[in-house]
Amino acid sequence: MAAAAGSGGMVKHLVLARFKEEAMPEALDQLIRRYGGLVHAVPSMKLVFWGTDVTVLDTHEGFTHVFESTFENTKGVKEYIAHPSHVEFVDEFLALAEKMLLMDYKPAATN
Repeated sequence: MAAAAGSGGMVKHLVLARFKEEAMPEALDQLIRRYGGLVHAVPSMKLVFWGTDVTVLDTHEGFTHVFESTFENTKGVKEYIAHPSHVEFVDEFLALAEKMLLMDYKPAATN
């Protein structure tokens, strides 16, 4: 297996989330809009995508939402994590989340 590269190169930041049963749909809609707005507030954030689970097999372990952010490098992810707009978003996110899984990775083509 190849060793992970240094701080250079595109990085994807993924968050899988399962929200509390009592989380109201309106609150989740607002949370998703706030997530989308981060791309305008955080200079190091280049793209954002989100979606809900459509897994055919029962392998999602109850995670219902995915949030994906793209950064030019790991330095950009660090800037994002410390940015006041992100910190405020995380507080709102954690208030609604039951469980989450977070992973950063550098995309690599297989062909």
